[in-house]
Amino acid sequence: MGFFNKKKKQDSKKTSATRVPTGVKKVSEMLAKGNLNISDIVAPSYIEVDFNHLKIDNKYYRTLFVVGYPRYVSANWLYSLITFDHALNVSMFIYPTESKEVLQELKRKIAEMEATIQTDIKAGKVVDPTVQVALDDAMALQAELAKGAERFFQFGLYITIPADSLEELDTITKQIDSTLSSLLIISKQATLEQEEGFKSTLPMFTDKLSVWRNMDSTSLAMTFPFSTASLTRNEGILYGLNEHDGSLIIFDRFTLENANSVILGKSGGGKSFMVKLEALRLLMMGTEVIIIDPENEYEALANNLGGEFINFSASAEFKLNPFDLNVEEIEPDELSNKILDLHSLMKVIMGDLTPSQDALLDRALVLTYRDKGITQDLETFKNEPPLLEDLYKILIGMETVEAKELADRLEKFVRGSASGIFNSQSNFDIKNQLTVFGIRDLEENLRPVAMYIVLDYIWHLIRRGEPHKRVLVVDEAWYLIKNKDSGAYLHNFAKRARKYKLGMTTITQDVEDFLATDEGKAIITNSSLQIILKQSTAAIEKISKVFYLTGGEKHFLLSTGVGEGLFFAGQSHVGFQVIASEEEKRTIE
Repeated sequence: MGFFNKKKKQDSKKTSATRVPTGVKKVSEMLAKGNLNISDIVAPSYIEVDFNHLKIDNKYYRTLFVVGYPRYVSANWLYSLITFDHALNVSMFIYPTESKEVLQELKRKIAEMEATIQTDIKAGKVVDPTVQVALDDAMALQAELAKGAERFFQFGLYITIPADSLEELDTITKQIDSTLSSLLIISKQATLEQEEGFKSTLPMFTDKLSVWRNMDSTSLAMTFPFSTASLTRNEGILYGLNEHDGSLIIFDRFTLENANSVILGKSGGGKSFMVKLEALRLLMMGTEVIIIDPENEYEALANNLGGEFINFSASAEFKLNPFDLNVEEIEPDELSNKILDLHSLMKVIMGDLTPSQDALLDRALVLTYRDKGITQDLETFKNEPPLLEDLYKILIGMETVEAKELADRLEKFVRGSASGIFNSQSNFDIKNQLTVFGIRDLEENLRPVAMYIVLDYIWHLIRRGEPHKRVLVVDEAWYLIKNKDSGAYLHNFAKRARKYKLGMTTITQDVEDFLATDEGKAIITNSSLQIILKQSTAAIEKISKVFYLTGGEKHFLLSTGVGEGLFFAGQSHVGFQVIASEEEKRTIE
């Protein structure tokens, strides 16, 4: 046992004139004379070096070094050590070696093991399985090194345990040893080398112990202490399995700054299944779910759960009037806002408008409501709202070339092939906990119009009555994003939804087009929950720039399976896999 004791001298002299503390004055004098340096100031009062621990001031330290490793390791296999519930100093030392020297050593070792096996066989003995396994590993490693697929390193792993007492130090040492043993790691105490071990775990880049183990580059990559965020909460629904540490991702999206989510993934990546599973679990928690379904994928889910499926087509019984006004909780600027929303809808229907056409359309919309007796007077809102046909007649009655052109663009929806879809009074209201709007039977160019009208209807719905938890799912959102006006409306919807306890889920498989627009990027920014499933090589670069993905995360998204991806919640994100029970699968499928 050795002691290093640095006694602090006290100076009894006092200088009342300058009010300088005695100790500070003495230190200043010694520094001026060159008798004291900074290391003397920061050094501890004493260090006690024992056989199996150090005592520095009132703190105890013990260093362990690793001498045995498991044969196989998985990614992040040191997670249990890194997340151990006590402060630890862990150092890893990595030394590259020449492949030529390693190959020569492997060749010699392989020859020795083959000779041992042949000797046992000739003597009629049973071959030692440990020798056979070591031979197989050495030959496999030799082949990888010869091809250049692997490199070889020497690796040292040291752990220093701090404690407030010797009893605590012994207890934590046993716990650490138990944790390492569960990983098939063999550790030893640095007996009689505790000082060297302590220095080896200080941030000084000095390896005083030099206890190394040969390790190839693949195994070495697995040792890096990548820890993952935990997304397990006491409330919420199950989203999947954390692929890094095996924990469950249980989360309540309504606890974030907004409840919006965005789901990006290529076709066949498992987007629809995940959304159906989330909807099923949200319904169990009492949350109302509304889905805009361009492909009627959610019809079976609605039927199985007793929900309501509303099919939009020319012959369908369900109708929505885009001119409807909110008559229950009327705001002072209700009519003005409605006319502005109709401006955007008409641009989706008619296409681009010149400034003069836009001004003409504004006058026509005001006249359309006025013909029905609806003005800024809130009492007039109880009158029957106009139809698209009424706007068409107003435009025809203006008898100008521009008005005639606008009327011609509307004619398809009033007298043409789409006349039976958007030119009727609304005849239903959402009263079910699960409502699905199916628009598969509409023409491709009519789907954005239908999605816009449904969104506008839902917006008026959520503003009525007491706000409660609702989730709106907009599948294939690229239909809206590809048009600037409908994309802007979807973005504004996402921004305003939080005030009414609504969470909007935006889903798209056309990731490139979605991210190429300012509206698409803004929707992602306004979504606290972001889920990225399997991606194509064409889209991965844009996604990487938007989400600041690492090289490993990019590779993960390209090679991942169905239902796997990255789960972003606020500032945390993890790799995850969607999991469902057999009963849930039957209900969904």
